[in-house]
Amino acid sequence: MKSEAIAIKVENLTKRETTISIFLIGLMFFIFGFVSWVNSILIPYFKIACELTSFQAYLVAFAFYIAYFVMSVPSSYLLKAVGFKKGMMIGFWAMALGAFIFVPAAMSRTYEIFLMGLFTIGIGLAILQTAANPYITILGAKERAAQRISIMGICNKAAGILSPIVFAAVILKPTDTDLFAQLGTMGDAERSAALDELIRRVINPYIGLGIFLFTLGYLVFKSPLPEIDTEHESQEIASANAGKKSIFDFPHLILGALAIFLHVGTQVIAIDTIIGYANSMGIDLLEAKVFPSYTLFCTICGYLIGITVIPKFISQVNALRICTLLGTVFTLLIIFTHGQVTFLGHDTDISIWFVVLLGLANSLVWAGIWPLALDDLGRFTKLGASVMIMGLCGNAIMPLFYGHFADVVNVREAYWVLLPCYLYLVFYAIKGHKLRKWGF
Repeated sequence: MKSEAIAIKVENLTKRETTISIFLIGLMFFIFGFVSWVNSILIPYFKIACELTSFQAYLVAFAFYIAYFVMSVPSSYLLKAVGFKKGMMIGFWAMALGAFIFVPAAMSRTYEIFLMGLFTIGIGLAILQTAANPYITILGAKERAAQRISIMGICNKAAGILSPIVFAAVILKPTDTDLFAQLGTMGDAERSAALDELIRRVINPYIGLGIFLFTLGYLVFKSPLPEIDTEHESQEIASANAGKKSIFDFPHLILGALAIFLHVGTQVIAIDTIIGYANSMGIDLLEAKVFPSYTLFCTICGYLIGITVIPKFISQVNALRICTLLGTVFTLLIIFTHGQVTFLGHDTDISIWFVVLLGLANSLVWAGIWPLALDDLGRFTKLGASVMIMGLCGNAIMPLFYGHFADVVNVREAYWVLLPCYLYLVFYAIKGHKLRKWGF
């Protein structure tokens, strides 16, 4: 390895070094969530400020998440060449560059430059995710991997709840409601000036974000975070992998990457479609906007349950099986249950609460898949992690399937797209992760 730091084996870390490392990775997962979930408010913000169609506005998510597909495999070679810590620094610096690109984009109100900035931020996140996920998976006892990933999930989702609120507080003004209502009646010059002022509000926050990310990258590189040796293989693993030439010789990894693709797709569908589903029940936007938070709250509850019961009362693989089965059941209940209920002050069809409960069903799936998919990869761990990260493009692609069927049929029947996803996840949880050679 060409890194300046000497790679060490996980088992040689002291308890203090392990605790500090988990804390630093947790901070990184918080940043992942903060930067990723702010897209939910960037989409309508850009739609207004850059005068976009709905399709153009949703390119925010596409530009952001497609970077994972493009960069994940190159990330593994980068990490192999420079090591985890320097690779993480480069990832943070790429994110900082993406934030700084927002400045010329805002000055010219050019949406394509904003997309370039988002894609660059996505590249940085792809590098960081490729490093952080295997890092937290192997940083401690193998049977507690899902527990550690659940803690990371809480950091991620908590940031996801905060980021739209913080962004709105910094960027939007109480008078903007009137401004948005008046845009259609303004002349071209007046409207252009108003939109220029609106979009330029992102300049100072994103300059601050860029400086923060650049500084954080340097601090991570100088931190006591140890350089983990993922190239080392035990004699047993080395013997088992002796004939393996590529990652395609590991069926449980390839099937796991597909599982991640489908899982993140089900997760984003559960969160991003619930407002539209509430609207279909006659619930207006001001009331419906809280439903994604309910779903995220259920996800955090699932993480807390995982931290409490894994592995003391239940194994991480059984937790995965339970969650995937719950996802299957909740999907069927969304489609087939009917009836008005009043809950938490909302008068809705009961089916929407099963969409909320998908947050619980999805909570321990990511944490369950990662350790199973990376098991026994040895020297292929970094490349295997990059293939798993490629699966995050499911965030960009799966909602398009839901949207298509929502247009063709209706928003309730469109949830049928979740069923084959959860059935595959059940298969992976029960059998797919055990496969060590192709052929069933």
